[in-house]
Amino acid sequence: MSDSTITADRYDSGELPGALPGGVLPPAALPPAPRAATPAGAARLPDAEPAEEVAAEEDAPPREPGWLGNAIRRSLRGSVATLVSAVIHASVLIVLGMVFVEPQVIQRMHEVVAIPFEEPPKPDEVTVEIEKQLTTVTEPTPNVFSASMDVGEVGASAPQGGIPTPQLDKNVLENLATTDAIDVPGVIEDLLPAQRLIAQVPDGQVGTARAVVDNYAEALDRITQELLWMLEKGPVLVVWAFDQSESMKDDQQEIRDRIEHVYKELGLVGPKNINALETAVVSFGENYVQHTRRPTADLDEIRAAINEVPIDPSGKELTCSALLQAISTHRGYARSTRRQMALILVTDESGDRTDNDANLERAIAEAKAARCKLYVLGREAVFGYPYAHIRWIHPQTKHHHWIAIDRGPETAFVEQLQTDGFHRRHDAHSSGAGPYECTRMARETGGIFFMLPTVEKELVQSQKRKYALEAMEAYLPDLRSRLEVAADRDKSPLRTMVTKVIYDLNPYNEDAAKIIEMRVHFSPELPRLVQQARQEQAKAKVYLEYLARAEKEVAKMADQRRYEPLPRWQANYDLLHAQLVAYQARMYEYGAYLEEFIKQPKVVPPFKSPNLRHKRWEIRTRKKTITGKVVEPYIEQATQMFKDVIERHPGTPWAARAEIELKRGFGVELVEVYDEPDPVIPPGTRLVPVPKL
Repeated sequence: MSDSTITADRYDSGELPGALPGGVLPPAALPPAPRAATPAGAARLPDAEPAEEVAAEEDAPPREPGWLGNAIRRSLRGSVATLVSAVIHASVLIVLGMVFVEPQVIQRMHEVVAIPFEEPPKPDEVTVEIEKQLTTVTEPTPNVFSASMDVGEVGASAPQGGIPTPQLDKNVLENLATTDAIDVPGVIEDLLPAQRLIAQVPDGQVGTARAVVDNYAEALDRITQELLWMLEKGPVLVVWAFDQSESMKDDQQEIRDRIEHVYKELGLVGPKNINALETAVVSFGENYVQHTRRPTADLDEIRAAINEVPIDPSGKELTCSALLQAISTHRGYARSTRRQMALILVTDESGDRTDNDANLERAIAEAKAARCKLYVLGREAVFGYPYAHIRWIHPQTKHHHWIAIDRGPETAFVEQLQTDGFHRRHDAHSSGAGPYECTRMARETGGIFFMLPTVEKELVQSQKRKYALEAMEAYLPDLRSRLEVAADRDKSPLRTMVTKVIYDLNPYNEDAAKIIEMRVHFSPELPRLVQQARQEQAKAKVYLEYLARAEKEVAKMADQRRYEPLPRWQANYDLLHAQLVAYQARMYEYGAYLEEFIKQPKVVPPFKSPNLRHKRWEIRTRKKTITGKVVEPYIEQATQMFKDVIERHPGTPWAARAEIELKRGFGVELVEVYDEPDPVIPPGTRLVPVPKL
């Protein structure tokens, strides 16, 4: 699990699907990937009630790629326009230059060579308070967001030709100085295209990569049948490997209580066949623990061993290392006693990223050498994103923490944006598959990955959906080794382009985050709110410029899209393209709405009741927009593109995400949030530590 946690003020837990609860902050680090850059980590903004659109007086001009971003520059006149234009262009170069390994952004994408990257050390636990969320612009910048912009000038200075090689302008970056800095180092997953589906690989016996079960009872019944087939050939050694994280304690108890049922079903309770199936119990977190001195058929000893599984406070799950050690430790015993070998992994995570990268293939090789089948009782991966978050309320401070757990992605490298257009993702959107590492190990060794789809009540923004296997068959992730997947990286300009955009929109790159991580919580005090809003508008100008250019380059890949053979990558392209268009509309609305709010601030009472005070303003999305025909063409195009995703890829996670994007709307508003005052903590009080799950 990630060593990061999010601290937030108390919030209403009854958010709509895709809602961002008040007080939510992003996770601290995104897992690594290959070796050389740092790829990507959406919280959903709540939908508001539908409202009528604001009509614009002028007709919309013909749309050119990038005109929305250019509208910003054209709105200024004289010397001020020249100054702001220079700042914008310099800032754009920052966003384009600071994210990817290579300085070239999207120009000549077919020549971009993917370089694997080193994983930086994991950060210590980071606790982020709501009031310390974002940066502050030290120099005021002229406002260019307007709900009544002269649309006749929009697009007059649209960028021509390819995107120039960016250069990092530190002077512009200094204008976005951080007052309340967030130390959240991390890396984005590298994303590498795949060219073949799972069914086309590998040689030899192949297991089941996706067996959906309703609960542990159903999974254990299936495992019982698997063991019965093995017992027909001879004695069996089963090694149970338990994740030591606190979130797994209840799962361990349920399995312990059902162990006897498994033995009875196998007909092994009694003196006759007592030694046909022997069991060993191990557990792992940051360290590996052997709970049975030697394999045993004694049920009491097995249950006692499971009870001994500790809770590891480190929050680390070195899964691959533990499996490697468990198999190598018991391999000799299985061989000397002529036993077949099976290992059952019980975990709700995908494992430590560094350990996975170093030891995944070694663990698979060791299992194959020992002829050991791996069965995994695990959870569904988050769609294209490495984390899920567990909601935890501090018993003393009453702060709401969103504790990150490694729960994905389902692919060797992420293939989806790690941002929702405002900031890094926080959702737990279903992928329809298990985490890549666990799924690959089960499949490669002839085992089964059992996916438990049950809703976890404390899982933040859970988007649990069941996808029919028939609908998902053509969209299943490539489960070849990362090296094999990487070998296909540069063969497709379309896949390289999709990868490149995700790199550039990387909220886990600290420099890029200063631009693309937008504030969603604002001070209840108007002077402070105005300062925060001006800072966000300055960032939004730069962000819009990049979105416009990225969209233009992605649109050039439309012909390549027609020749892409895999539905999965067709869907990746379709959804990404639609999001780039939609995020431009929302980002312009964001800047314009803040300007209107500054001019005509909403007045609310400081207290709703004696115990509820106005704590903050919170940005939420809504159907209503205020910029009329300035963003209307973008809204129309994005709406149609999302509908196309739903029609082309029905019953898949891509269609489900497109539905959520449409429900969010394209407008924004500030909504007042009331909460109880923070409790008074007496000096010297020892605070309960935030758990690491």
